[in-house]
Amino acid sequence: MTSVADQISGPSLAADAGVIAGSAPARAEAPAIAKPAAGERELRLDLFRGLALWLIFIDHLPQNLLTWLTIRNYGFSDATEIFIFISGYTASFVYGRAMRDVGFVVATARILRRVWQIYVAHVFLFTIFLAEISYVATSFENPLYSEEMGIMDFLKEPDVTIVQALLLRFRPVNMDVLPLYIVLMLFLPLILWLMRKSADLTLGLAILLYAATWHFDLYLSAYPSGFWVFNPFAWQLLFVFGAWCAQGGAQRMSRILTSPVTLWICVAYLLFSFLVTLTWYVPQLSHFMPKRLEQWMYPISKTDLDVLRFAHFLALAAVTVRFLPKDWPGLRSPWLRPLILCGQHSLEIFCLGVFLAFAGHFILAEFSGGTGLHFVISISGILIMTAAAWLFSWYKHSADKSGRAKATGGNADMAGGGA
Repeated sequence: MTSVADQISGPSLAADAGVIAGSAPARAEAPAIAKPAAGERELRLDLFRGLALWLIFIDHLPQNLLTWLTIRNYGFSDATEIFIFISGYTASFVYGRAMRDVGFVVATARILRRVWQIYVAHVFLFTIFLAEISYVATSFENPLYSEEMGIMDFLKEPDVTIVQALLLRFRPVNMDVLPLYIVLMLFLPLILWLMRKSADLTLGLAILLYAATWHFDLYLSAYPSGFWVFNPFAWQLLFVFGAWCAQGGAQRMSRILTSPVTLWICVAYLLFSFLVTLTWYVPQLSHFMPKRLEQWMYPISKTDLDVLRFAHFLALAAVTVRFLPKDWPGLRSPWLRPLILCGQHSLEIFCLGVFLAFAGHFILAEFSGGTGLHFVISISGILIMTAAAWLFSWYKHSADKSGRAKATGGNADMAGGGA
């Protein structure tokens, strides 16, 4: 269920972009990351959000053939960083424009409404997921499922545990992303208000909070013991960085992102992280690692978003933006359409992926099928997620007569594309 790495551990027109970012007039060269025009989707965001959902689903299955194809086995970061960054970017883009158009109070009300919707989805997911685990554990007389998925405390004290779950302090395994996103979205009005004053200052404050988290060991406690798997005090940096990019920061970084020096630095760091991860799976290679370097690096904390993880994500993002332009024809390819569809309905597909991951885990535990069965389950789960995304898309554009499907700002499913 976990990897070795885990164990070690607005107006959107070009003329308005300068006002949002507080930057100089647009230069002749095209920016590496451009704001989508009004009513236009940024398909790269949908593509990589969908990819993150697929990777999260595969990573939640017992380790086998396809799990070796996910990015967490080849570097310090994984799909979670992709998911949170895109969430911050899209939420800032959607509600930042709303805040400019209708004001702080109305935009805040819309954000809180979306937070409530995600919270209800989390409670629904928790309830169904709990029932799924309990049914399997009881029907097959195997209490190890309850213990492995972290619901033993619920079976002992269901009354207390339910209250703690409603407070986001108790969560079964694989249900940690939505509570993190709920907390981050709660502070989005403040983040956007500060960014209207100064986007760079807001990012600086996020960096200071991140540093304070490490220095003073800030965290949120979990029930019955321990702390949140994803520390909001640390992960807010990635969320705010995504929001900063959406508010003009990415455009101001265009020269840096297109620099050959930046490219070589990123490639070198990605190669370094790959060589380090090799030592986790091939212990013989660890002898080539300098001891002082190991003492400085480890543990590479996922909970507190280690600097090495954050840097690895930045390197991946910089290389991706350089070689995958916004107008890349492949984004319109039918082969990538399943990923994009899943990315456009991320909340529903994430919840579905959690159910499917446990179902796949159960089948693999009860029936011996080796690599072949694991491959079939992985592909079947992805196909089910794609089919569901297609159904949601069909309903949104064909069956929904309210016209919300035509609302602008539709880049952000988790953020609320119709905001």
